[in-house]
Amino acid sequence: RELKLRNYDPEDEELKKRKVPQAKPASVEDKVKDQLEAAKPEPIIEEVDLANLAPRKPDWDLKRDVAKKLEKLEKRTQRAIAELIRERLKGQEEELASAVGSAKQEGSDSD
Repeated sequence: RELKLRNYDPEDEELKKRKVPQAKPASVEDKVKDQLEAAKPEPIIEEVDLANLAPRKPDWDLKRDVAKKLEKLEKRTQRAIAELIRERLKGQEEELASAVGSAKQEGSDSD
């Protein structure tokens, strides 16, 4: 084995040749700078479209849950409207029939 002197400072010239030169500490500043640069988040998207980020309307889930009930109510409403229209038409037909009947009676009296 070869003798390597790291911490011992010999006085003999022949032993001084075997002394290991002192190690210089590595620059920590460069490593720290590299790590800090790596830790910085790089912006992936420079411009953000706010319309795409906007959440849905706050009541969208309520509308979804109530949709089936609203369909039933819509059908019932349409039926009720149709029934009311029929009743009005029957009332108008009766009025029309009575008006026609009264006109016939007036016409037959005048003849």
